[in-house]
Amino acid sequence: MLIGATTENPFFSVVSPLLSRSQVFELRRLTEEHIVRLMHRALQHPDRGWDDLKVETDEDALLHIATYAEGDARRALNALEIAVLTTPPEDGVVHITIDVAQESIQKKLIHYDGTGDEHYDAASAFIKSMRGTDPDSALYWMALMLEAGEDPRFIARRICIAASEDVGNADPMAIVVATSAWQACEFIGLPEAQIILAQAATYVACAAKSNAAVVGIGEARRDVREGKTVAVPKHLQDAHYPGAKRLGRGEGYKYAHDYEGGHVAQDYGIPRGTYYHPTDRGKEAEFRERLNSFDESDGDA
Repeated sequence: MLIGATTENPFFSVVSPLLSRSQVFELRRLTEEHIVRLMHRALQHPDRGWDDLKVETDEDALLHIATYAEGDARRALNALEIAVLTTPPEDGVVHITIDVAQESIQKKLIHYDGTGDEHYDAASAFIKSMRGTDPDSALYWMALMLEAGEDPRFIARRICIAASEDVGNADPMAIVVATSAWQACEFIGLPEAQIILAQAATYVACAAKSNAAVVGIGEARRDVREGKTVAVPKHLQDAHYPGAKRLGRGEGYKYAHDYEGGHVAQDYGIPRGTYYHPTDRGKEAEFRERLNSFDESDGDA
């Protein structure tokens, strides 16, 4: 059974029970070598070729058509047919050169379904390129999405997510640059917005990386979901309503700004280092050093 469904199109969606009982085949694109070989066969076929014409082709012309086809044999054969039928013969020979091939393909159509696999694959490659500190690949995948008509706001959102998920406090300016780019795209629009998106994407790609924040919130939420209950310490409880002090709420709270360095040791509910583990990269290295210094001074107190 061949599955070509997308979750966005319920008519073609396949429910999980049916899918689990089906044999699924992934149709992959043909390589350029395969496409060139198919075009040679088409030209030489005794019944389905051009038996009334003598056709000569340059290899670079066929390779150009194969590149344009992007793995789709039908696109290549259609382009080849246009080249053959629109090229006047010279001395009884139709000669397909690279110039002829380029003229036969006025505009390359990009294989990109805005709701299907190509959409999610390109977005995934874009995010992973920024995470992997590869600005060149990030720019390519972004260019692919833009050329295919992707909403620049979708791209801007991906940059913002990467700025916090993958850069985090190693470079806190990354989220500032990313959100500024998103806001700028809202009132500037294409084509100029591509410049802003490119700046933000390359900044995030080149920035120092840390996922400490996203790991920390993930672990904290897991503890909350799994039932780890921590009572709010009395000294941290709200004491602003009438009768709160009589119940001892807020009693003994130490106001951090009253102490040297704006820090004072007291129980905030969760031991430090439970969830957030700053790295030694970028700005986060300073956070790590500062927290460690507090741990040492608190231990001496």
